[in-house]
Amino acid sequence: MKPKKNFSYSNKIVIKPWGQEYNIFINKKIFAITYLKIKKGFSTSLHCHPKKKTGFLILSGMAEVQLGIYKKNIVKFKPMSILVLRPGLFHKIKASNKSDLYALEIETPYIKSDLIRMSDNYGRINKGYEGINWTKKIKKNNIIFKKPTKNKKYMYKLNGIKITLSYYKNFNSFKNYDDKSVSVICDGNMITKDGNNVITAGEIVKSYTLKKLSKYYKVNKKILILKAFKIKS
Repeated sequence: MKPKKNFSYSNKIVIKPWGQEYNIFINKKIFAITYLKIKKGFSTSLHCHPKKKTGFLILSGMAEVQLGIYKKNIVKFKPMSILVLRPGLFHKIKASNKSDLYALEIETPYIKSDLIRMSDNYGRINKGYEGINWTKKIKKNNIIFKKPTKNKKYMYKLNGIKITLSYYKNFNSFKNYDDKSVSVICDGNMITKDGNNVITAGEIVKSYTLKKLSKYYKVNKKILILKAFKIKS
């Protein structure tokens, strides 16, 4: 069953044959972050998104990613790895046989119906994104990222990764060790003197890269950053 036009996936867990996912943060229709779990040994379909750019931040487990339509093009990504995919690039993500895979998926723009499957182990080649019959309500213990106010910082923990959400006017506080952390642009941008965008919502970079960029470009008013780093054991 196709999702209804006005159906909202907010506060819904989508059940997949390979695991599950839900929207953990949404910035209107511009940008969204999905928290997904792929069961060990399972994989997504070989699919693409013609209109939206997608990115992944691996939280735990090992991702075996097929890039393109050829099976030989498989790259492994460990926790805190970044993967960014252009619109139209076919890809398939498999969890290793040793453990479940948890990741954050970043979509820009946010269009759930933007999906074409080339092959699928679960009979979904000619089917669209899962509809209402494949959803269930989010429970109280499921984490949802809240959009902070200007001077507020929210903190979360997911799969051994510490995550903060806060606004920045500059990146003077970022240190060399931030090269081990990852930043996702959730809202706002950095611009040139002429007002051209350098980095906008949906980009995923090493956090210290933002400080390096700020030497040449400026934050346009304020910028909302999701910053992730591994919790020391």
